[in-house]
Amino acid sequence: MAPASAAPSHHQVLIVGGGTAGITVAARLRRAGIRGITLLEPSETHWYQPLWTLVGGGQAPLRASLRTEADVIPPGVRWLRERATAVDPTARTVTTGSGRVLSYGRLVLAPGLQLDWDGVPGLSAALGHGGVSSNYRPDLAPLTWELIRRMRSGTAVFTMPSGPVKCGGAPQKIAYLAADHWRKRGVLGAIRTILVLPEPAMFKVPVFDRALTETARRYGIEVRLSSEMTRLDGAAREAEITDHTTGKTETVAYDLLHAVPPQRAPEWLANGPLADPDSPHGYVRTDRETLQHPDFPNVFVLGDVAHLPTSKTGAAIRKQAPVVVDNLLAGLRGGPATARYDGYTSCPLVTARHKMLLAEFDYDLRPTPSIPFLDTTRERTDMWFLKRYGLPQLYFKGMLKGLA
Repeated sequence: MAPASAAPSHHQVLIVGGGTAGITVAARLRRAGIRGITLLEPSETHWYQPLWTLVGGGQAPLRASLRTEADVIPPGVRWLRERATAVDPTARTVTTGSGRVLSYGRLVLAPGLQLDWDGVPGLSAALGHGGVSSNYRPDLAPLTWELIRRMRSGTAVFTMPSGPVKCGGAPQKIAYLAADHWRKRGVLGAIRTILVLPEPAMFKVPVFDRALTETARRYGIEVRLSSEMTRLDGAAREAEITDHTTGKTETVAYDLLHAVPPQRAPEWLANGPLADPDSPHGYVRTDRETLQHPDFPNVFVLGDVAHLPTSKTGAAIRKQAPVVVDNLLAGLRGGPATARYDGYTSCPLVTARHKMLLAEFDYDLRPTPSIPFLDTTRERTDMWFLKRYGLPQLYFKGMLKGLA
C-alpha cells in the first residue's frame, strides 16, 4: 500500500476503466496527439461481450470474444493494473485499491457496471448448476448452450430484471435462439417457454415492439410483461415471478432458467459525490449532450455507468466516445464544449439462428438507421452475419484503435 503521506501522482488525462469506452477514448486521444494518458484497469482480460449471446446460442466460440488487456491498450498509454475505490472531484483525485492517490487534470469515467447476483434471493447460489445459467458471465455462456442443446421437453424460463442493464435486448435474444433451435429439432411443442420482462412492452420503439411481439408469438413464447423474477429456489427448481401491475406472485417450476442479474454502478461511485441522486442504481450524473458532469466539467462520463436515457450498448459508446474526446480536447485548448451526443444507440436483435433485426434509435426513440437503403426493421440474414462477423471486426480493428 502506498504511504499515506505520499504526494498524489499527477496525470493529465486519467481514464477509469479499460473496457469498450475507456479503450476507445484512449485510442482517440492518442490519435489526436495527447500525451500523459493513464488508464486505470485491474483486469488482464478484455471481453467483447456482445458475442456472449451467440456463445450461449451455440453460434460462436467463447474464445472469439477474448483478448488480453495488454493487446488492446493503445501505444503510449500508461496502464495501471489497479481498481479505483474512491473519487474526490473537488480535490481532483482518484484513490486506488492499494491506497495510491492519483490527481488528474481531466477525468474520464468508464468503469462499467456491477452485476448484482445477490439482487435476486437464491440466484447466486443456483448459478451454474441445476439448469440455471446466464450469458452475462463468460464462464456460463457455454453452459447455456449445453442446457439448450440437451433439452427435449419441460419448462424454460428466461428473465430480465427491472432497471437499466447492459445490452437490454440480450435477455430476449437467447430465448429466441433457444426456441429456434428447439423448433429445428422438432421439440418446440414439448417445451413451455416463458419470457419474463419488467417493461410494459417488449421494446420501447413501436416498430420493433411489433416485430418482437410477432417473433414471440411465432415461437409460442409466453411473455410476462411488467413482471420479474423476485426469488429463486435452486434446489426445488422453482422461480417466483411477480407481476408488478397486479402485485400477484406465481411460482413456476423450471427445467432450464436463463437469468439476467440486476445491475448497478460500482459502489465507490454509487456512494460518492458524482452519483446522480435521481438514479436508484447509483449511475453517474451526466449532461446528456456534452457527457460532462454538470457540477464538475473536467469530469467526463460515458458507457454503462452514465445516467443517460438511452440503452447501455457498445454502439452507444461508439457515438459517445467522439463527443467526449472532442469536448475534452476543447477544454484542454481553453475552448467550450461544442460536441453533442443525440442519444444514438443500437441493439442487434437476433430472432433466429441466422436472422436479426437491427434497432437503431435516439433519445426520442426515433429510428435512426445507419444503413438507409436496408430495411432493418424486419428479420434479415445479412444483419445476422453483420453481428457474428462484421461487428467484432469493427470493434477490435476499428473502435479500439480509435478509427470507428
